[in-house]
Amino acid sequence: MREKTTESVAASSPTWETLETFARQSMQQLLQRMLEAEVDAVLARARYERRAAVDAPMGYRNGVGKPRRLSLSNGTIVLRRPRVRGLVERFESRLLPAFKRRTEEVGRLLPELYLHGLAQGDFDLALRGLLGNGAPLSAPSIARLKAGWQAEYELWKTRSVADREVVYLWVDGV
Repeated sequence: MREKTTESVAASSPTWETLETFARQSMQQLLQRMLEAEVDAVLARARYERRAAVDAPMGYRNGVGKPRRLSLSNGTIVLRRPRVRGLVERFESRLLPAFKRRTEEVGRLLPELYLHGLAQGDFDLALRGLLGNGAPLSAPSIARLKAGWQAEYELWKTRSVADREVVYLWVDGV
């Protein structure tokens, strides 16, 4: 049996300087385990466990997908979604749906940054500082988001307030 040395304990416990990295890696490991547990629940068996002969759900694991970046409010992590084949319906993770690259919190942060005056070209630099170098947001993504915000604004401008009792109305312009 291997003895724990001071060096091995120090390497596995975070310090003030490595706290952010430790928290991000711990979150990545937790989410990866949760993705695996989600597949266990769908298949009604653990990894490497054989399917019961009667009334067991069909389907089998088929490796993992390509590494995928996910932006969280404390940084960007990389996850690999387990793949499942042979089910009657297509398996869709509730924890990490297809094509989602950022959490709702990060999604709400982007329009706020834009409204506070961050230029379209500055998003990349600002998000790298906030979310790390792997933040999956490009200039075309920002342009798409901006177009969506503009469409929401145009819809908001044309909505009727006739059915509301307006107590106080405040208008601001830039």
